[in-house]
Amino acid sequence: MNPSLDMLNRQFALPGALHFVNGSGDLAVAEIQTPLASARVALQGAHLLAWQPAGATPVIWLSQAAMFAPGTPVRGGVPVCWPWFGARDGLPAHGFVRTRMWQVRAASTDETGQVVLRLGLQDDADTRALWDHAFDLELVLTVGTTLGMTLISRNTGDQPFTLTDALHTYFCVADIERTTVQGLDGCDYLDKVQNFAWARQSGPVEFADETDRIYVDTTADCLIEDQVQRRSIRVSKRGSSSTVVWNPWRDKVFADMAAGEYQQMLCVETCNAGPDQVNLTPGQSHVLTAHISL
Repeated sequence: MNPSLDMLNRQFALPGALHFVNGSGDLAVAEIQTPLASARVALQGAHLLAWQPAGATPVIWLSQAAMFAPGTPVRGGVPVCWPWFGARDGLPAHGFVRTRMWQVRAASTDETGQVVLRLGLQDDADTRALWDHAFDLELVLTVGTTLGMTLISRNTGDQPFTLTDALHTYFCVADIERTTVQGLDGCDYLDKVQNFAWARQSGPVEFADETDRIYVDTTADCLIEDQVQRRSIRVSKRGSSSTVVWNPWRDKVFADMAAGEYQQMLCVETCNAGPDQVNLTPGQSHVLTAHISL
């Protein structure tokens, strides 16, 4: 066994609930299996790869063509986008933390049998070369019949900074054309497909073409209504004033996404993006939380 995995298991494994394995591409993965749910979390990027409540079909989507390699983002799951959301010239898309190795800080079970996994990341010379600020970042995952994800950003330096962030969640759906998103009626949004034109949502979000929108000034729950599976996925949140809804449709081609897979995935992202930014003075922190339930 890899010595680092051996060390992780000695320090943090929970018998009958959580252990660490060597996953695809030699990426260390925390595997969680309890009577309540199963989940998999790659330590690179603190990237949740799967979550499935007992007796349910998978909730989190992962591409069949996803690439697993050090320094390579994984298509699907829940990438952590930080300290910026989206593209920046000459810099990694969606920030740099999704391709860095995070440290395991703690693992435990609570009184209800949920597994609580805490992962952390701090600045170093490599991150400062991309973004010259001191920070501490922590992701707390609570895995049970519901899924909790809490991202805590701390300014540990002596200068203020501004960030945007996202829990970029990919959801499994049976057929995107028979799926809607409730909860955004009346919200204004930036339409990235239409060169960031402003528009206003009327009724539920429906899908018949590429959809890439930043809904602003919204703290509301979203309901993903999967008509084929006859299930609703609720996405509730705190510390977020924007929601991104994305499906690339058939014409966009990604090397790490198989042909036709757009039909079974939908991103509803808990974020601070577009005009919604987080300003942190030295010593301040910000908490972004997403809670997923069926």
